[in-house]
Amino acid sequence: METLQIGRAKLTWLNGGVNFLDGGAMFGVVPKPLWGKKYPYNEKNQIELRTDPILLQIDGKNYLIESGMGNGKLTDKQLRNFGVKEESSIDKSLTEAGLSADDIDAILMTHLHFDHACGLTKPSGDNYESVFKNAVIYVSQVEWDEMRHPNIRSANTYWEMNWKPVQKQVKAFDDEIVITDGLKMIHTGGHSEGHSILVFEDSDNTWIHMADIMPTHAHQNKLWVLAYDDYPVTSVHQKEEWMDYGYRSQAWYTFYHDAYYRAIKFDESGDRIEEVERERYDY
Repeated sequence: METLQIGRAKLTWLNGGVNFLDGGAMFGVVPKPLWGKKYPYNEKNQIELRTDPILLQIDGKNYLIESGMGNGKLTDKQLRNFGVKEESSIDKSLTEAGLSADDIDAILMTHLHFDHACGLTKPSGDNYESVFKNAVIYVSQVEWDEMRHPNIRSANTYWEMNWKPVQKQVKAFDDEIVITDGLKMIHTGGHSEGHSILVFEDSDNTWIHMADIMPTHAHQNKLWVLAYDDYPVTSVHQKEEWMDYGYRSQAWYTFYHDAYYRAIKFDESGDRIEEVERERYDY
């Protein structure tokens, strides 16, 4: 498992599963001759996307950023359509880190699409139950509201089995919330109406988790947004703001979906100055 220490924060990437989605959908209106130079694709024009939660340890507390693909929740059709080649093995990853699901104090959910939220619950008989029973689940109020009352478009990704068993654990916020000293969740919208990012500042050490506003290193261009985005213009404006901020701060950017890099640090010009590569293997 790859780890990164940034100030007081230790980040460890867990194994949350992988799927393969259409590259054109992941890069929106950007032509393939452009995005294809930045991110590998297979013979079906699909790109590999991890769904790996980040174990964040600060001041004796254990947080998770996102929850992974989950296990035993997707139908054969969904596994095929979503290109899922591997489901989560979070328990194994946590064991390797000397922890269990019960040791997680809070889960920081940037949004609640199935590929981020399926790991929150697991099958239990004919129903589902919470995986992280002792954790507070932070998410924006807008996202939490839509999760429970999806529209005709979002119903395809906001599923009752992912929210109903954990509803008593959820702590929703409006514009932003301080999770602990130096760590904030900030509502941005864009990818979904309730999408949020994470920003951590500790003296001169900064990292930003842009989630699906910048899901991979290949989405560094401020205009390259997803066809999946509900509000792409909002994504562009939020991306512009937080990329400019991060460049000035020489911040690390962390990734949940990137199959090649766990984190990248940029200078004021947007050039890479440090990176953490993901250890890769074939499926």
